[in-house]
Parts: sequence; C-alpha cells; structure tokens
Amino acid sequence: MKTPVLTRTHSTLVGQLALCTLAIMAIGSSGCYGIGAANSFNLGFLGWPIPVSPYYQHKQEEKFWMQERYDRVPILGPTTSGGPVVALDPPSDDEVIHALESARPVEGGIPLLWETQRNDVRIIKEKIADYVDPPRFYPLIGPAQLHHAHYKCTIYFDERTTVGYPVPYTLHDREAIEVVYIDHNHFHMVGDVDPYTTPNL
Repeated sequence: MKTPVLTRTHSTLVGQLALCTLAIMAIGSSGCYGIGAANSFNLGFLGWPIPVSPYYQHKQEEKFWMQERYDRVPILGPTTSGGPVVALDPPSDDEVIHALESARPVEGGIPLLWETQRNDVRIIKEKIADYVDPPRFYPLIGPAQLHHAHYKCTIYFDERTTVGYPVPYTLHDREAIEVVYIDHNHFHMVGDVDPYTTPNL
C-alpha cells in the first residue's frame, strides 16, 4: 500500500486553517467578544453596540437645560417695606422658544421625507398679572410670600413644512402665530408670620 503524500496545496490549506483557528481563539479570549474575562456577563451577539440617534441625546440635554434654568422656584430676599412689589424678570427669548417647541415642535423630522423650519421669529411679551400672596409658612422653606408673575408671549414666525414621500409637497405659512403663557413664580423671605397661620408641628 502506498502512504498518502501531502502536496504543497494541502500543506498551505492546513496552515491557513490553523491560522484561522488561532485567530478565532485569540478574539474569543480577548474580552471583547466570545468567552470574555472571568466572572463577566456576556450577551454574545447582543453585546455589539447599537447606534442611538443623536435626537434622544439632545432631548436629555434639553431636559437638563430646562431643569437647571427655568423649572426651579427661586427664594429671594424680603420685599422692600412701603415700595411697590414688581417682578423685574420677564421670560427670556430662549425660554419662550422652548415653550413654543413644547407646544408646536419642529424638531425630530426626517431629512428628505418630512421637515419643518421656523424662520423670521418675532416675540412680543406682555405681563398680564403681578401680585404677591400674604405671608404664610411653607414646608422646607419657612415663612415666605409667593410672588406670582404671569406673562403672555405672542410669537409670530414663518413656518415651512416640506414633505418628500409619498407625495412631495411644501406648505409655507408666512403668518403663523402661537401664544404661550409663562409663569415666573418665586418666593420672598419674610420674618415670623402670625401664629394662627403657622401650623402646629
């Protein structure tokens, strides 16, 4: 009987197979995929990173922006005795645009399929109420007065909506109007209030 003889082609194929096997073992032991490190949780093919749209990242950053600047109720010093109590902080343009975006959003469109643009924005701010409640005791604050300041903000803008599918068309509203109401309530510290307004703790 003749013994089998490995040709040059066979030896090359065996070498490539051994090299691929070693490469797979190295990748599986690296901790990036496959076996992983000792006592580590591995999701297998589900462990690959999943892309997330920057839209959701922007939403979280915008939520923090609103919480940091506009959603807190400040506690100011006491009011001046005998003088008029007037709120001096009208809403900023940024706050008005954020309120408009909540009421009439233009973000989150799909390019070339559905997009909305807002241009030539004009804002008119009117104070519609400004009054102070009598002093009382507030939990976690103490004796204070609540100062109410209500603003009516009228926004005039040019809105263009472009739809690309299934029927391409463009809507152009040159006289769009939106009204938002913004409250700038804040506290003023006071001394001891009357005993009958302070709850018994």
